[in-house]
Amino acid sequence: MISRDDLRAAVGSGLLSEAQAVSLTALADSRRGAREDLSPGDEPFELFKGFNEIFIVVGLVILAMGWVAVNTASMLTEIVNYRAQATTAALIGAVLLWGLAEYFIRRRRMVAPAIALSVMFAGNAATGFIAQYAQPFMIAQEDYSSLPMALSLSTLALFVFWWRFRVPFSMALIALGLFAVALIVAADQSGVPTELGDLFRLSANGPFAWVTLVVGLLVFAVAMAFDLSDPHRVTRRSAQGFWLHVVAAPALVNTIALSLLEGDQGLILALVLGIFALIAIVIDRRSFLITAIGYIVALSTTVFDSEGTGISILALGVVLVVLGAFWARIRAALLSLLSGVLPLHRLPPSH
Repeated sequence: MISRDDLRAAVGSGLLSEAQAVSLTALADSRRGAREDLSPGDEPFELFKGFNEIFIVVGLVILAMGWVAVNTASMLTEIVNYRAQATTAALIGAVLLWGLAEYFIRRRRMVAPAIALSVMFAGNAATGFIAQYAQPFMIAQEDYSSLPMALSLSTLALFVFWWRFRVPFSMALIALGLFAVALIVAADQSGVPTELGDLFRLSANGPFAWVTLVVGLLVFAVAMAFDLSDPHRVTRRSAQGFWLHVVAAPALVNTIALSLLEGDQGLILALVLGIFALIAIVIDRRSFLITAIGYIVALSTTVFDSEGTGISILALGVVLVVLGAFWARIRAALLSLLSGVLPLHRLPPSH
């Protein structure tokens, strides 16, 4: 173990610069926070480092609620000039949020406040750009042509926020922003879906299911690019991939869920989930599988209620428990079979 005294000595002797020592310390703290007490091969996941972060998040949420209440009351007094007031409030809010992010993310390197500030920055940007570019009367008449510009600029603003602060959770928000833009463009070109099934079936009228599939594949590809660049998962690139997988899996499942659930094709659904499981095991991403299965369970219990739902959910629960208990062994055996096919040096090692 290299202590902080060792780093100070290295800086004093000229072996390391002060900037390199700070970067090395930050990397060590990040790894320790994400991987401390994890067994080999486990997937790191961190939402907060301590209760002080939750304390700060609560304060940020209350601060945001107060800010919204004050600005809403101000706009109600001058409803005619709401657009200028909303845009001005969004600009001031963006500056304040950026300053808070500089302190809590760049300086303090806090996890939970980083997530909260990302959500607030995204909401603030969307509010400002929608107020500036969206046309309420057009939207009321189901003309959504004014929304893509506002949402695209909001997503771009969030990308700038991510570029500066590299908050992994921001990647999921950017992916969701792309989904929103793509679906609204599709709705503007083809009309609002007449029924819920149009969002799921590839054979349905309208491009919504195809849009979901294409964007889901794009998000999955970006997630894999992050994963392959950090196979040992010691940097924030791994966390970026984690959150992108959380978004990509439901999007990919979305296009097949309705037809399989409505047609009672349980065997085909099991086969598809089996393929998802194999992919998740190979890339060592439990998050990819759990969100895919969670999405299927959510649809089967809320949107599509069939007779075999209970049995299907029971079977999925058994599969998840078994995979959780023997994940490392199953993955080691699978990678040994695929050693001549896959670039194992770019994948997390099996233990």
